Amino acid sequence: MAKLFSAKKNKSFISPQRAQAREHLMALVPKDEELIAVSEYNLSFEQAVVAGILALTEKNVYLYDEYTGERKAAVNTLEDIKTVQYVGCVAVEYKEGDEAVELCRSDMSNAENLRRFVKRAAALREGRQFDKSSPEKQSRCLKCGKPYRQGSDKCDLCADKKGLYGRLIKYAKPHALTLTIAILLYFVGSGLGVLAPYLQKSLVDDYILSPKPFDTLAGGFYLLVGVMAAVAFSELLVNVFRRILMAKVGNKIAVTMRGMVFDSISALSVGDISRRSSGELITRVTSDTMVLKEFLVSLVPEIFQYGTLIVFVVVLLFAINPLLALLIIVPAPLVLVLHKAVRRHTRKLYHQQWHANSDANTVLHDVFSGIRVVKVFGAEEEELKRFDNAIKKERDIAFRNELFWNLLIPTVDFLMRVGEYAVLVVAGSLVLSNGMTMGSVQQLVSYSGMIYQPLKWLSNVPRRLTRSSTSMAKVFEIIDEEPEVRDVPKPVEKEIKGDIKIEHGFFGYNNLDYVLKDVNIDIKKGEMLGIVGRSGVGKSTLINLIMRIYDVDEGRILIDGIPIQNYSQRCLRSQIGVVLQESFLFKGTIAANILYGAEDTDADRLIKASKAGGAHSFVMSKPDGYDTYVSERGQSLSGGEKQRVQIARAVLREPKILILDEATASLDTETEKQIQDALAALTKERTTIAIAHRLSTLRNATRLVVLEKGTVEEEGSHDELIRKGGRYYRLVMAQRTTSKLAKA
Repeated sequence: MAKLFSAKKNKSFISPQRAQAREHLMALVPKDEELIAVSEYNLSFEQAVVAGILALTEKNVYLYDEYTGERKAAVNTLEDIKTVQYVGCVAVEYKEGDEAVELCRSDMSNAENLRRFVKRAAALREGRQFDKSSPEKQSRCLKCGKPYRQGSDKCDLCADKKGLYGRLIKYAKPHALTLTIAILLYFVGSGLGVLAPYLQKSLVDDYILSPKPFDTLAGGFYLLVGVMAAVAFSELLVNVFRRILMAKVGNKIAVTMRGMVFDSISALSVGDISRRSSGELITRVTSDTMVLKEFLVSLVPEIFQYGTLIVFVVVLLFAINPLLALLIIVPAPLVLVLHKAVRRHTRKLYHQQWHANSDANTVLHDVFSGIRVVKVFGAEEEELKRFDNAIKKERDIAFRNELFWNLLIPTVDFLMRVGEYAVLVVAGSLVLSNGMTMGSVQQLVSYSGMIYQPLKWLSNVPRRLTRSSTSMAKVFEIIDEEPEVRDVPKPVEKEIKGDIKIEHGFFGYNNLDYVLKDVNIDIKKGEMLGIVGRSGVGKSTLINLIMRIYDVDEGRILIDGIPIQNYSQRCLRSQIGVVLQESFLFKGTIAANILYGAEDTDADRLIKASKAGGAHSFVMSKPDGYDTYVSERGQSLSGGEKQRVQIARAVLREPKILILDEATASLDTETEKQIQDALAALTKERTTIAIAHRLSTLRNATRLVVLEKGTVEEEGSHDELIRKGGRYYRLVMAQRTTSKLAKA
């Protein structure tokens, strides 16, 4: 029997160890055996850190790690294989007789993969059918060994940054002409800037320090000053026009990218989204897209501008005085080497700061969304402490980040000033020895300033690039993610009748234990099926599968004899009306909430649906009727009013399948009876699936299904199940007893 174990702090494996274990295992698996599941593990039976891996085929399980070597077990001998979670680790165990045998163990970084492995092994041993594709889902980076963050399968540190930059530039293509003009204006501005020191040299040598009388030089002097003013004014106009163009393009790109990221998040399945915090998703849509906009419309053009300026000025400096030019540019390679040396550390700091900011946003979202709960429980101080801790963590990381840069940038500035001091020494010596004129020195100093300005700017580029690459990795991770629930290449688009059949359905969330196990239900068109059972037995999960919010792990669901995966999600859900247990309304009018998803409906249908849902009477009692404004999450309406609006919304769609998940739970007895009568008329010739804890609300059901421990325990009409005296009978008797006690 495996002992209780507290895992020691585990360090990431270096890549070669894991790669060698993987290579050894793949050589161990016969080529004629198809891989069905693969998972890593990283703890030995003696609690030592190892690089281990196991693979599942139709017949055998193969294991290898450097600690215990090669192992093999036949699938049909793995009786009652399961994952067992201990303190800080998870183990895979099976039975040999009455004894539990441990197959392998790992820290929690591989827990999800091991649970997935065990599910497939158990299904294989019991002869169940399941999708055998995708044998492995990585939980940590194969390159550096760093565990992926929850909801991600991309490594923050090992992402292909060059590829990301290339992809990002493509999003600027629709604005290529405007950006090209702006970049050309950068070049023009740089050219005008380079011209100014040359004019200054002429002004000093030919006029200010000239021994000739001023009267003979006045005309040329005033003309030269006028030319210098014209050059400066032209540079000003060029910069203003360029800034206007970049602001216009930048806002367009920001809007486009926000829409693109939001569209990608919307396309993800509920399971994909639920693995990420709301604050994290909001950060990607808002902050990250603004960072990418800044990269495209500010940083990239500046690279062109300053890069061109450096090339122009360096050529001019070498033409003027090669020795001084060399002294001026000597610090540049040192600056580049210094930044390259600290690049990985700075990337890590920005990733930490990004996640800290995301966590703080999540706390804010939770508090604002649940402000009523916070107020009711008087938890303002606790939430303030929670938010304070989150922002202090972000503050500390940001401080470390700023401290690092505030140490690095002055160091870079000092290195560049070494070149300035060298130029002053050499140029000063030449002037004192009459080897150079003051105008030439003025020109040289101006050009050296033009070199150092871009170099100082360059010292901030790695910081901005690191921030940009962090945001890019987060944005493209969302864009590239394949939804768990997705349409087949040529989905079915047809009107459904309403026959539903579930065959040997198995499902569990996030590779944890099955919530539903071997569920078989056949629902005919026009039938009303009531689903009952204790809390947590899988009732809501079952309707989520029928709506295809999730896909079954094993088995299949058929609608009108066609597998549910063959329908397009839009086609399927447009023909299903849903009233969920949680009443959710959007910010807007009551009419807009009822019309949600069917905005082109006329007023007559709106009122008819509202009456059918029991909402019309309370809506008309409001001062503004259907134009009554509903606050965020419908907080200005009572629970019963929100529920009736939600019922009207479902009725308006005239669905072929109607799903009621505790549809009348928030209503008083009198209103519940009114809506039940309305729903009775709606369910005629319409397939209806209803979940209710109050069993009296299912009196119109054609048939009842009782779920227990994730499977169908009983099935039949109310009278049949009462006569049977099983679980349904006990549930009814328990509710009757509770009602009598409440009345007493």
